[in-house]
Amino acid sequence: MVAAVLVGSWAVGLTVGTQAIGWLIAQVLLASGVDEPAWLWPLVGLVNAALVALPAGLLAALPRSPAVRTAGRVWLLTGIGLGVFGLLRAIPLPHHEAYLAVLASSIALAGILLRWLTRRAKRAAQQPSTAVESRAESPAVVEPTGKSPAVGFGIAAGLALLLPWAWVGALGGLLETVLAVAVAAATGWFAATLLDGRFWTAYQRPGTGRPTSGARPVLLGGLVAGVALVLLAAGIGQPGTQLALLLVLPPTGFAVAALRPLSNRLPRRYAAYRSAGPSGSAPGGWLIGLAALGPLAFADPEEISLLLVTGRDVPFWVAVAAGSSLAVALLLALGYALSFARPRAGLPRRWLGAITAAVVLLAGTGVYVGLGQPGLHGERLFVVLKEQADLSTVTGQPGQAGRDARVREVYQRLVATADRSQAGLRRDLDRLGLDFTPYYLVNAIEVDGGPAVRAWLSRHDAVARVLLSQRLRPLPAPIGVTHGDATAPTSVPWNLSLIGADRVWSQLGVTGDGIVVGGSDSGVDGQHPALAAGFRGGDDSWYDPWNATRSPDDQNGHGTHTLATAVGGNSVGVAPGAQWVGCVNLDRNLGNPARYLDCLQFMLAPFPTGGNPFTDGRPERAPQILTNSWGCPTIEGCDPGALRPATAALAAAGIFVTAAAGNTGPFCGSVDDPPATYPDVFTVGAVDRQRTVTDFSSRGPAPGGTVKPDLVAPGAGILSAMPDGGYATLDGTSMATPHVAGVVALMWSANPALIGDLDRTWEILLSTTSPVSPGADPTGCGAPANTKDATANVEGAGLVDAYAAVRAART
Repeated sequence: MVAAVLVGSWAVGLTVGTQAIGWLIAQVLLASGVDEPAWLWPLVGLVNAALVALPAGLLAALPRSPAVRTAGRVWLLTGIGLGVFGLLRAIPLPHHEAYLAVLASSIALAGILLRWLTRRAKRAAQQPSTAVESRAESPAVVEPTGKSPAVGFGIAAGLALLLPWAWVGALGGLLETVLAVAVAAATGWFAATLLDGRFWTAYQRPGTGRPTSGARPVLLGGLVAGVALVLLAAGIGQPGTQLALLLVLPPTGFAVAALRPLSNRLPRRYAAYRSAGPSGSAPGGWLIGLAALGPLAFADPEEISLLLVTGRDVPFWVAVAAGSSLAVALLLALGYALSFARPRAGLPRRWLGAITAAVVLLAGTGVYVGLGQPGLHGERLFVVLKEQADLSTVTGQPGQAGRDARVREVYQRLVATADRSQAGLRRDLDRLGLDFTPYYLVNAIEVDGGPAVRAWLSRHDAVARVLLSQRLRPLPAPIGVTHGDATAPTSVPWNLSLIGADRVWSQLGVTGDGIVVGGSDSGVDGQHPALAAGFRGGDDSWYDPWNATRSPDDQNGHGTHTLATAVGGNSVGVAPGAQWVGCVNLDRNLGNPARYLDCLQFMLAPFPTGGNPFTDGRPERAPQILTNSWGCPTIEGCDPGALRPATAALAAAGIFVTAAAGNTGPFCGSVDDPPATYPDVFTVGAVDRQRTVTDFSSRGPAPGGTVKPDLVAPGAGILSAMPDGGYATLDGTSMATPHVAGVVALMWSANPALIGDLDRTWEILLSTTSPVSPGADPTGCGAPANTKDATANVEGAGLVDAYAAVRAART
C-alpha cells in the first residue's frame, strides 16, 4: 500500500507539473513571437506518460494485494492513454475542429480496445478448471444499471458540475460544439470502461467478495480513480483546456465511488443481480463525461492565454469555473457518501434519480439562458479573392487637394473591383444562407462557416485563399476600465524632449494644426482632458466594429495611451494641435483580419454611424496619418500577405501609415507580423531614455529580407493618458510608434505642400535622425556590412528627430 501511495503521488505531482510547465513554455514562446515547435506537446505527453507508466506497470505486476495491482493497472492504462492522446496536440490550435474529431475517434477506439481486452481477460479467468475459484474470488460483473437510480443521480451530478461553465463560459461554433460533446461522451465511456465492476471489486471489504458500503470504497477507490482521472485529463483537450480538466475530473472519482453502493443495493426482486457482484459503471460514465464537457465546449483554448491574463478575462473565468466544479464535485461526493454509502442507508426509488436529474437540467438551462452567454460564438472565415484592384496608375499632386483626389480615386477603384469580382460569390453565399461581410480595401469577404464551408470556398474559382478570422467568445461580465496610477505631467516629459518636440512648439511655432491623425486600437477615451479638445467630431470620426459604441470609448487603455502620445495635450503628445479620429480594432487586446480591415477601410473613407462602407464612404474626410500600435499574428488569423493590399492602397492614396515593430526582441527576424513587415509601412522600434535600443524592440529583417525597423523612437517608460482622466507609464514599440505619427503631423502642418508626398516625407524622416546605441545586438541581424547600415535591422536609420525633421520639411 505504501508503494501505491508513492506511485500515485508521483503520478499526480509529475503530471500536474509537466502539463503546467509545458503550457507556460508555450505561452512564453507565443508572447516572444517565437513559433511553437510542433513536437513540443507530443514530447511533453510522451515523457509524462513514460515516467508514470514505468512505476505503474511495476505496481500492476509485482504486489500481491489486489487493490494495489488494480491501482497499478488503471494508472498504467491511463498513462498510456496520456501518451497516445497527447500526440494529437501536434495538430495546430487554429484547426481545433480537426483536433476534436481525431481525439473523439481515438478515445472511442481506445475504449473499444479496452473493453475487448477486459472481456478477453474475464473469459480467460472463467475457464472450466478455474470457474469455481474465479467465482469465489472475483464475482462476475453484471450491469443492471437500468434498474438502479444511480444513473439519474450520476447525470444530476454531471449536470451540476456543468453549471459553472454554463454560467461563465460560452460555446464556440456549431461543429466545434458537436465535436466537444463527442469528445466528452467518448471520455465518459472510456472512464466507465476503465472504472468498471472489476475495478471496484478490489476495494470491497476484504474477504467477503461482496459489494459493501462504508468509507473504504469511497475514500480508497475514489483516490485511485482520482489519480487515473488526473492522467486521463492531462491527455484530453488542447493546451490550456487540459489544465481546467485537471481540476474538474479528478474529484469526480470520489462522487463515482459514492454512487457505487446505490448501484449494488437493488430491490429483492433483482437478487440475482445483487449476488452477482458490483454493477453499474454507466453512472460514472455520465458523471465524468458531463464534467469533461464544461472545459471542452465552453472555453476556447486559444483564449486561455497569458496574453489575456490581466483583468477578469477568459483565464480568470476559466479558473472560476474549474474551481467551482472542483468544489461541487467534492460536495457531491460528501453528500452522496452520507446518503448512499452508509451501511444502513436505504435505497431511493428509481424515479427520484430521474427527477433530480431533470431539476438540475432545468436549473442549468435557466442559468445558461438567463445568466450565461447563450448562442454560438464560433470563428469566421476570411476569404481573400484572387483579383485585387490595380492602383498602379493612380497619380496626383502633393498637398491636401491632390491627396484628396487620390483618396477618392483609390476608393472608387477599390469599391468597383470588389462589387464586380465578388458578385458571383455573394450570390452563392446568399443561396446557401451563409452570413457574410464584404470588404474592398482588401478584396475579401468574411463568411460565417466551419471546416466544410472552408473546404468549399477554397475550391471556388474566385478565391485565392481562406484564412480564419478569430472571434473572442463573450465574457459573463465586463473586464472593467483600466486606469492609470501616475499623475499628469507638470513639465515636458523626457521622451518629447529627447526627440525635440518641445523645441518645435517653442522655437518653430508648430503644433500640428490642420492635420488629422487616425488611431486604430483598443479605443479612445474621448472625454480625457488630454484628448477631448482634439477630437474632430461629426458623425464620421468614430467607429467601433466590435461593440458598436457610438462615441469614443476605451476599456483597455492601450488606444488612449498611444493616441495621446501622438496628438494629446497637457504635455503628453508630440503634435498637440492636431485633431484625431478613432476606430476599435482590438477587443480585449486581440483582433482578427476582418476587424483590422474594418478600421483601415474607415480610415480611407470614413462613413457615418450605421453607414455602408461601400456606398457611404467619404474619402475627402480621410485622416492624413495613421498610427497603428498593433500587429496581426498567425494566431489571430493573418498570413504574411493578409493586409498587404490594404497598406498598398493607403500608400497609393497618399496616407502615411506607421506601425509598431513589435515587442519580441532581441531575436533577429522578429519583425514578422503584418503590417510592420510591409515596405510601404513606416515601422518603428523603441529606445529608452539613454538612447539605447530596448531588448524587447523587435529586430529585422522582415520576411523577404526587407530592412526593418525604419527608425526608432522613445518606447520605454512613456507617460501618457489613460481612461477616466488617468495617466500611466508604459513600455513597448506601441508607445514608440505614435511619436513618429506626431512628428509627421508637425512636418505636414509646417509645410502643407508635403501632405500626401510619402516619398519626400520618408526621405526627410530617415535623413534627419540622431544616433543611438544598438544595445544588446551590435551585429545588425544580417544588415548590410558597412558603417552606416551595420545595425539597420536593430535601429533603422536612428532616432527620430522632430526638430530636425520639421526644419527640413520647411525648406
